[in-house]
Amino acid sequence: MSGHSKWATTKRAKAVTDAKRASQFTRLAAAITIAAREKGGNPDTNFSLRLAIEKARDGNMPKDNIERAIKRGTGELGGAQLEEIMYEGYGPEGVALLISTLTDNKNRTVSEIKHTLSKHGGNLGAANSVLWCFEKKAIIGLSASSLTDERELELIEYGAEDIQKNGDETTVVADASRLQLLKEYLERQGVTSVFAEIDYLPKNTVALSTEGNDKLERIFETLDEQSDVTDYYSNRAQ
Repeated sequence: MSGHSKWATTKRAKAVTDAKRASQFTRLAAAITIAAREKGGNPDTNFSLRLAIEKARDGNMPKDNIERAIKRGTGELGGAQLEEIMYEGYGPEGVALLISTLTDNKNRTVSEIKHTLSKHGGNLGAANSVLWCFEKKAIIGLSASSLTDERELELIEYGAEDIQKNGDETTVVADASRLQLLKEYLERQGVTSVFAEIDYLPKNTVALSTEGNDKLERIFETLDEQSDVTDYYSNRAQ
C-alpha cells in the first residue's frame, strides 16, 4: 500500500471553496438521497445513509438540506430519480480512470465526461475496460493516537488487511464488505474515524511524464467542478 497515506492526505485536501460549495452540497445531497432510497431513511438501521450523513456534516452541509435529501430518497418529496453510474476510461499516456457519478440525466453526464477526457488527452472506455485494474476497498482514517496495539490486533481479526501509520495519521484498509463491521467496532471502542468510505485502489500504478501529470490534473480539476461527479480514481503512481 505504498503511497496510500499521501493519497489519504490528498483526498482530505480537496477543501470546499466558496465557489464550489453549491456543487459539493449537490453531491452530498445526492449520496444521501440514494442511500435513503435503497435502504430507508433511518440512519440507525441504514449504514450507508449514516456514512453519507456523516460526510455531509463534515462538509458543513446544513441540517435542513440533509433532511430534504433524506425525504427525497424516501419519496416524501418529488424530484427526478437519480442513478449511480461508474464510467471507465483512459487519461493521458493511458492512465486508467474510474469516474463515479450520481445523475438525473445520463446524456448530460456522459457528454460532460467525454468532453473533459478528450480535451486533455483521454477517452471514455467501455464497461469493464479498466475496472479490473482496481480493487474495491474499505478505507478508514484514524488519528494515530487512537489506535493501541490491542485495537490494532482486533482490527486485523475483524478483517483489516493493511494498517498504515504515518505521523499522526493511521489508515486502515480492508475488503469493502468489512467497512460496517470495522467502523462499528471502532465506535464501540469510542474511536472516532476521520473518514470512512469505499474506494477503488489500483492493483498496479503507472508513472506519467510531467506533461501527462499536468493533463491529468486538469482533468481532475474539471471533474471537481461537475456536480454529477461524486469521485474519481486513477492508477497514476504517486
